[in-house]
Amino acid sequence: MGSGTDVTENDLRNLLNEWDPIGVGDDVQDEYDCMLAPLLQRLRGGADQAEIGEFLRYELEDHFGLDPLGLRPDAMAGRLIARWTSVGRADGAGCV
Repeated sequence: MGSGTDVTENDLRNLLNEWDPIGVGDDVQDEYDCMLAPLLQRLRGGADQAEIGEFLRYELEDHFGLDPLGLRPDAMAGRLIARWTSVGRADGAGCV
């Protein structure tokens, strides 16, 4: 993977750790890494906020065993898409 991809992965990891739905992001930096590759695949494929939100909702329920109510997966999806777009413009790589 190129450095642009690494920056994107780190940016996404930081956003997921800030969101921190299970409350361990300060102690375990890689807790949400299981979502990085699927998120990057969706973002590269042009997924919209609804699709990313649905993925996050599924992960919260199925993988982490959480009730997504109150965790705002749709708002987090918006943040992820905004960051993806911002990084793509900043490094000249686009969102491909």
